Amino acid sequence: MIASGAIEDLLPPLDHEELLVRRGRRSGLSVMVAVHSTARGPALGGVRLWSYARTPLAVLDVLRLSRAMSYKNAAAGLPLGGGKGVIALPAGRDRAPLSGRARTAALLDFADVVDALGGRYLTAEDVGMTARDMAAIARGTRHVTGLSRSRGGSGDPSPLTALGVEAAIETICERLFSTRSLCDRSIAIVGLGHVGARLAQRCARAGARLVLADVDASKRALAQRLGARWTTPGRALTAQVDVLAPCALGGVLSAESVPRLRCRAIAGAANNQLTEEPVAALLAARGILWAPDFVVNAGGVINLAVELRPEGYDAAEARRRTRAIGETLARVLDQADAEGTTPLAAANALAQRRMAPAA
Repeated sequence: MIASGAIEDLLPPLDHEELLVRRGRRSGLSVMVAVHSTARGPALGGVRLWSYARTPLAVLDVLRLSRAMSYKNAAAGLPLGGGKGVIALPAGRDRAPLSGRARTAALLDFADVVDALGGRYLTAEDVGMTARDMAAIARGTRHVTGLSRSRGGSGDPSPLTALGVEAAIETICERLFSTRSLCDRSIAIVGLGHVGARLAQRCARAGARLVLADVDASKRALAQRLGARWTTPGRALTAQVDVLAPCALGGVLSAESVPRLRCRAIAGAANNQLTEEPVAALLAARGILWAPDFVVNAGGVINLAVELRPEGYDAAEARRRTRAIGETLARVLDQADAEGTTPLAAANALAQRRMAPAA
């Protein structure tokens, strides 16, 4: 998430195709969609419901996240562009979330924005949203993905996102330890939401030794069930482990936090893990192998891309394509080694080639 500060210092490159911001006529909230690119197809990206100190910070968030979605979808080889949606709550409202009629009003206001874009943007579930919320949005627009199986969709994409992160961690282990096995590997997972909890379960089944953390103390029960060590997010971030998996909100890797890390590698589901791109070089200088987040966490959008095929959704095909995230990451790491650059630079180059008009 974006913290307050000098907006001009935080702006991403403004190379977006469209930005639509409205004051919702029902809710009075700011609702917005940013379409970064439709070079490969309609822009796909989730909508998040979150609290912001100021509306410009919500706009900044939607611009950064939509750009990241273009790179994620292109790096995964999907016939989709990148976009993102935000329903912006006033400061502090994340601790008193919308409910009842007020929530429905905000969702329908967002549906109006999606529908106004005429299919150039396809929305999906993201932070702060539920499957029921997506069904409500679908009352106002047909440009919704990830609906329940009963409504003709593919359902919750988080299991596929977790599968993709596991595949990336296996690739990391093969690179560092000459084996894809996670047995007896130490892995710290920070954030036990829909994706992080499923990743923890998958890694536990694979025999990994887990360190788990979340701001929600009730998630400690999961750690107990899995025989994992429970700690705070701050301590998990600096735990001495083979792999750190950030699976909560972004911005955890910075010039301040990187010197305190004690992991061998980082591969997690969180978006925008780096506070700024030069942090990738700081990680490399410390000998920490960072797997670019937009490569690692693409399982959810891969699942949605399979849902959008003319022939319809096939769960087995979605899993097969998601497991290929490990192969994509290996290609990125090979390219970084060959060119003497960071994995971020190699992943960006791959995405940019695929977004180019001739691609």
